[in-house]
Order: sequence, then C-alpha cells, then structure tokens
Amino acid sequence: MGPREVRPAGLAQYNELRYNQLRHMTAMDVERHLPLPPAFLHILIAIGDGERHGYAIMQEVAERTGGKIRLSPGTLYGSIRRMLDDRMIEELTRRPAREDDERRRYYRVTRFGREVAAAETARLSALVHDARAAGLIARRV
Repeated sequence: MGPREVRPAGLAQYNELRYNQLRHMTAMDVERHLPLPPAFLHILIAIGDGERHGYAIMQEVAERTGGKIRLSPGTLYGSIRRMLDDRMIEELTRRPAREDDERRRYYRVTRFGREVAAAETARLSALVHDARAAGLIARRV
C-alpha cells in the first residue's frame, strides 16, 4: 500500500474503497498502461468472455494462438500479480463449482481492464493501418 492508501477494516469497506477507486479512473490512467505487455493482452483476451483459473488461461492462450504463444507459469503469474495490482483483473472470492480444486484461483476482467484492452487494441489497429500505408503489409483486396 502506498502512503496515501487507507487499509479497509472489513470486506464491505474494502469493496466500497475499490469501487470508488475504479469509478474515478480516467483516460490518463488507461494511457499510462500503454503499450500493454503482450502477455497482459493475451490474458485479458483469455478471460474477456468469462472467468478462468491460471492453468485454463495458459491453455486458452495456447489454443487460441495455435500453439504459437505459450505463457510459462512465471510469465503468467507474474503478469497476473501486476494486473491485480493495476486493477485490470480481479480474483474471485467465490468458487465457480463446489467440486473444483480449492487451490485454484479464478480471475476476471474489471471494467478498467476492458478499457485498457480497448485502448491497446485501438493502438495496435492504428499501427497495422500505418504499416499497411507504408507498404509493409499487403493491402486488403
């Protein structure tokens, strides 16, 4: 915690504090996270449509990229730790299924994480457009 952060006494106070922090994030907060590390964007895409645990995130990224991108456990969990700190994702407090392994931690994208992902994909789209205009990528037919 930073010098100006207040440590909440209970879960309700923590949730209220977190809600207010997320509500007041601005475009400048989004921009300071760009460019986004590639692993962050892959993780955000992997959990964009629903919550997943770490190993399922690794599998989703590998499957979606045809095995071209494989996140190592160190990269995955280091990225998750930073993304939690930056409030792009959050860990679920409830388990999706009772019979699930209790050691698994599940994550989902926050509203702020969605804003960062949207800004990053817009940045990348503009970059592809510029590369196409410069003749580095074939023009669409």
